[in-house]
Amino acid sequence: MEYRAALLVAGATGFLGIALGAFGAHGLKVLLELHHAREIWNTAVLYHLVHAPVLLWLARAQTFCLASLFCFGIGILLFSGSLYLLAITGITWLGAITPIGGFLLMAGWALITWSGLCHEA
Repeated sequence: MEYRAALLVAGATGFLGIALGAFGAHGLKVLLELHHAREIWNTAVLYHLVHAPVLLWLARAQTFCLASLFCFGIGILLFSGSLYLLAITGITWLGAITPIGGFLLMAGWALITWSGLCHEA
């Protein structure tokens, strides 16, 4: 992936994480309380925001495993996205998607680890 595209994805991910956190705390407060889903929303925001700087780091790295970038991007979308939707809709089967996203987030970290083991500094 081109550097500029990776940087765009990282910046947009961080921006959306902050925006969704604020929207959940203020704009969706009543709805999240109605669904007893404030913790679900907060978990989605936490994982979203924790991985945004990783995307930025990957975008800025001299060399990186492109697969890890995709794992993090799709992982955030599936993990946090399914939790966001679960929190606002109350549709419980969406929770079945969350572990797939979690697996992809772990795979992204594993790929970074593997890359570190296989490349000399």
